[in-house]
Amino acid sequence: MIIDPVCGMEVDEKSQYKTMYKGKVYYFCSSHCLREFQKNPEEYLRSGPKGMPHGH
Repeated sequence: MIIDPVCGMEVDEKSQYKTMYKGKVYYFCSSHCLREFQKNPEEYLRSGPKGMPHGH
């Protein structure tokens, strides 16, 4: 199972929320997590999931 890099939830690779960053596809549980990742992808890749973001 794939892990949402923002909140740490398990995500199905069929998720409609995904983006490619540095040649790798990342999957998200929601549009909110996708937007958070796109704001600062390096922070999530460096520090790992931060739990449920506000407004999740």
